[in-house]
Amino acid sequence: MSESAVSVYEAIRRRRDVRAEFSGEIIPDETLMRILDAAHRAPSVGNTQPWDFVVVRNPETLNTFAAHVADARLNFAQSLPEDRRPTFDPVKIEGIAESGTGIVVTYDPSRGGPNILGRHTVDDTGLFSAVLAIQNLWLAAVAEEIGIGWVSFYDEKYLTELMGIPSPVRPIAWLCVGKVTQFQQVPDLERFGWRQRRPLADAVHYETY
Repeated sequence: MSESAVSVYEAIRRRRDVRAEFSGEIIPDETLMRILDAAHRAPSVGNTQPWDFVVVRNPETLNTFAAHVADARLNFAQSLPEDRRPTFDPVKIEGIAESGTGIVVTYDPSRGGPNILGRHTVDDTGLFSAVLAIQNLWLAAVAEEIGIGWVSFYDEKYLTELMGIPSPVRPIAWLCVGKVTQFQQVPDLERFGWRQRRPLADAVHYETY
């Protein structure tokens, strides 16, 4: 990692969902482990650490999953109203094969047993914990100048079987991880006109909603 690592605020500002900018160069194992270590240091409800990380680099597996995602993309495109399809057409949704590395993040709701401190009334705090691990991973990757792309166009049952994930564990993200040629200054969905970012003032409320 660079001695002049970026601040957390700068990493948040630079963070992008990378799809088209992967260079194809595989990240070194030591870099990968630093990023995974950052993910593994995330806070978790009851200190359950309900996540696991499946690293996928087999080209056959990457291509198989990419084909599944391409089918899901087509199904979504066909479901769109006619006036939205031209906006969606140029949006690339994944870089599974191009990145060279996939990380499947899983969530195990059974980890820690039946009595989880902090999850008694809000069961989703377990899932939230795994998502915090993803956020840690993503920001650490930005500090390493590594791109991350979160793929969500897939059937969960398909990915569960592809990865051999035992019940009740769930895959909650496929992350494309790799070196990039650049980080876009403007997120893709804004650049292509799909949806603009809301102003902070519209999202902040005081005392009540």
